[in-house]
Amino acid sequence: MPGDSTGGGGTTRRALVLVENLSVPFDRRVWQECTTLRDAGWTVHVICPRGTTRDTESEVLLDGVRIHRYPLRAATGGPAGYIQEYGSALWHTVRLARRIGPVDVVHACNPPDLLFLPALWMKRRGARFVFDQHDLVPELYLSRFDRGQDLLYRAVLALERRTYRAADIVLATNESYRDVAIRRGGRRPEDVFVVRSAPDTQRFQPVPPEPELKRRKPHLLCYLGVMGPQDGVDYALRALAKLRDEIGRTDWHAVFVGAGDSFDAMVELSRQLGLSEQVQFTGRIPDGDLVRYLSTADVCLSPDPLNPLNDVSTMNKVLEYMVMGRPIVSFDLREARVSAGEAAVYAPANDEAEFARLIALLLDDPEKRAHMGKVGQERINGPLSWRNSQASLLAAYAAARPDAVEVSRGDPERAGGGRTVE
Repeated sequence: MPGDSTGGGGTTRRALVLVENLSVPFDRRVWQECTTLRDAGWTVHVICPRGTTRDTESEVLLDGVRIHRYPLRAATGGPAGYIQEYGSALWHTVRLARRIGPVDVVHACNPPDLLFLPALWMKRRGARFVFDQHDLVPELYLSRFDRGQDLLYRAVLALERRTYRAADIVLATNESYRDVAIRRGGRRPEDVFVVRSAPDTQRFQPVPPEPELKRRKPHLLCYLGVMGPQDGVDYALRALAKLRDEIGRTDWHAVFVGAGDSFDAMVELSRQLGLSEQVQFTGRIPDGDLVRYLSTADVCLSPDPLNPLNDVSTMNKVLEYMVMGRPIVSFDLREARVSAGEAAVYAPANDEAEFARLIALLLDDPEKRAHMGKVGQERINGPLSWRNSQASLLAAYAAARPDAVEVSRGDPERAGGGRTVE
């Protein structure tokens, strides 16, 4: 495999992308990065876990990207479960990396902040290490487990510090993450590139609304995303109960699309709040069905509560609502405002009553909803577009491997760009 030919007389540079917490191409950000690198002339390999209902092949060549997958059982219970999961993932990652052979860039995506270990092994064999920081794991720990800055918090902080130190280049998903890499990670500003996540505009295109999805109600509310302890689905459900009980609105049906650790608990909370007749949980659904729901929705919900992680994180659901032209109700989070701007209305942090009031306000104002949807689409197709992120990604790779042979084809602007896109 070393020395793959480009077919044009040069030698293709080889990138190896490491992912632990999702399969590929189910991880949309990673897949967009892989195809961007492929189009720029890189030979791209991915090591990731197998999916449960999709991405189940051990090895597949998909659209020119070679994906190597390993079996992995997600952690359950306490720390012992995570030790078992992460130990297994690291063993399989090294095993598969040895089989792939030397690469020019190893591109490791967190969480967890442990992939610097195989990255260091590959650096000793000539690779450069690009750290793609999807999550701030110390903030994730504080927000998910609510145990304060205990011994485990200090341990994950130390692992993050080791990862920053090992990396040659850091990719941050927004300016808040970039600031952490510089301030807490001690990285030079010129070595940290903002590569914002952005929806696949080919995947997300509105279709005609289907009134039957509203279950004989005038309005449809929609939530899309993961259902974990820090994702705020419980806040959304309590807000919907207030919308019904305190504001007196029953002219809506709500659909919650997605799955996660808290899925069963959220179904039970919905039952306890007496919402079972008005709230539908679909679990994960095919893309076609998701687009149908979003195209029919009158208002989309982003109920992520204020916590150390959410305030500085870019929510994929917000971007996906925007590309579909849907108005959003969100809590007032720093990065939510950066992403959505006037495409959302903002309730004070964690204020469920005001969240409910804003839903009612939008339901009564179709002109405002249409304007907000148009603003969102303009932002996604303009300053927040994946085109800008592609430029930053390729600039980061050029910084990681300035000796790389230029083999990109097509538009020369795709290989340019700066470090930040706003």
